[in-house]
Amino acid sequence: MDVLMNDSGSDVVPEDSSSEEEDLIQPKFNNNGSSYWDCSRDSDCHMSSSDSENYNDEDYQPPKFSLSARPPLSRGRPSRHAPLTPPPQPMPTEKISPEQSQPSKKRRLSVSADETTEEEGERWNNREEEDQKPDPLSFTPARSPGPRFNRSASWSPLSLFQLYFSKSVVQTIIDNTNANAAKRIKAGKKFLWTTMTLKDFYIFMAIIVFSGLVHVHHRGDYWKRQWPYNFPFPREKMSWNRFEAILWSLHLSDPKDDEDNDRKKNTAGYDRLFKIKPLYADITTACKAHFQPYQNICMNERMVAPKAQISTKQHMRSKPTKWGYKLFVLADATTGYTWNFSVYTGKLDKSQLGLSYTSVVDLLPFSMLGEGYTLYVDNFYASPALFRDLHKKHIGCCGTIRKNCIGFPHTNSNDFPQKPERGDIRWMRKDCLLFVKWADTREVTVCSTVHEAFSGKTVQRRVAEDEVWSSKEVPVPDAVMEHNKNMGGVDLSDAFNGYYSSHHKATKWYKTFFYHFMDIAVMNSFLLYEELSRYKFDPSAKEYTQKTFRETLAADMLSFAEGLAPQPPPASSSTLTCMPRYYGSDATASRRYCRRCQDAGVQRVKTPIYCRKCNVSLCLTSKKNCFERWHDTR
Repeated sequence: MDVLMNDSGSDVVPEDSSSEEEDLIQPKFNNNGSSYWDCSRDSDCHMSSSDSENYNDEDYQPPKFSLSARPPLSRGRPSRHAPLTPPPQPMPTEKISPEQSQPSKKRRLSVSADETTEEEGERWNNREEEDQKPDPLSFTPARSPGPRFNRSASWSPLSLFQLYFSKSVVQTIIDNTNANAAKRIKAGKKFLWTTMTLKDFYIFMAIIVFSGLVHVHHRGDYWKRQWPYNFPFPREKMSWNRFEAILWSLHLSDPKDDEDNDRKKNTAGYDRLFKIKPLYADITTACKAHFQPYQNICMNERMVAPKAQISTKQHMRSKPTKWGYKLFVLADATTGYTWNFSVYTGKLDKSQLGLSYTSVVDLLPFSMLGEGYTLYVDNFYASPALFRDLHKKHIGCCGTIRKNCIGFPHTNSNDFPQKPERGDIRWMRKDCLLFVKWADTREVTVCSTVHEAFSGKTVQRRVAEDEVWSSKEVPVPDAVMEHNKNMGGVDLSDAFNGYYSSHHKATKWYKTFFYHFMDIAVMNSFLLYEELSRYKFDPSAKEYTQKTFRETLAADMLSFAEGLAPQPPPASSSTLTCMPRYYGSDATASRRYCRRCQDAGVQRVKTPIYCRKCNVSLCLTSKKNCFERWHDTR
């Protein structure tokens, strides 16, 4: 036995040989960090020659090894003289409070606590299992579906358009535009302005409708005289300067009320849509008043592209217009008629129901709508809570739904295999709600309160079998079939507006909405015209396209403007004669292009003189007298 020496030099006898550490063999380590077991100093590991002769395998006892003496593994190369590190100590356990053990709030927004486990008896049903079809809703609308005016009367495109741009609405826009122009002139803005009349405004709108039919690169090309821009209209009806002056001064709300609203910024009383409220409120009221939707209606978003920088702009990557103002639109699924809409101004309310719930309910005036309607939505709006509440009001719902939505079944019992066959169906019914899974190119999930799971309907799909593509009839759930059929009402309306949109680039956001409101009025007028033609069984209505309707509407606007009685002139105007006048006190401060020089093909000749009676800019110098030659030819 080895003898150890203490610091005083006396012998120290080790503990009892029966201790565990005496029987252990300690490991050693190489320079590269690998370990080996040194048995050279242990008598149990070496035998003499005499012992080897009498050795028996049954008498062998394996040595005991100490794993606790082995250092922890390290990614780096250990130092040659580094001491053995002690084994890692266990981390102290912390007591977790019941509040910390609860799932986060964000998690509970998608899956409730009682849905994390499978409910007893909840399972997905196969396609072969029969579903009980719900009782159909009794369709009792508040008014008979279709146009809500005298259908037997003769309606022109202009008379239908005036249902939305009524006389009171047009007069309000004219008064506010004149007030805004006076405010700009008072602020020191220098531009030629005469009071806008009803005739001027209808010519102005006719030019906007015309610009949706004939597209040019620059707005001023409509007034060019050179080929290929030598259009007789609008040059003969309104000058370019006059059109730009009206467009620059266009205003929908009262400028004085705008100032009062601007003082309320950053307060609860501030209205972000105040500058469009006069026209916005009248357009939405007219859309609901003059048409009653048919049984199927749909709701979706619509994007209006702006040029102005404003905080209400939104981004939607799934839309053709990625950036713009977002509108929630409720449309008739059969015709695409825009029945109601609202402009999204940002997250202002703190409703617990969420934007997807409130945006739908706000667009459904149940007193004007009635009962028995079926609403089709996408997965942004669909939720079991919304569908149940609308079912209580006798409004059916159908739409794609997200799997992480609160109330969606989370059981895996009889669910799809890892690679389901195309056309495979799983469904589950929970009280009034039907949840359906359909395997197409990817899994589709739908929720409905008015359909049965599967009634034998099929749809054609291209399927590859043995590396050969062929058409095959694939089973499809009823809810998916009806959703694809009726969900495109808003998209249909957007497509019609996109063909002949009257949208112009504008730096003022409220002017962008003015163009869009005009598109809604024109599009709804065209759809009403089609409904009236179908009611009268007019065979020529099939040839009356939207392009023809807009052409007729622009011509009717010009005829209406020309037929308006001129406003009585001031008392002193009867004595006016053709006399030259300067535009301003300074002869060089304000000049305009000479009208006679433009007619003669000489462009960009300016003059500070105009005729006080004819209100035409004409040259009058010692070398050139366009003033005299102009009046001699009249």
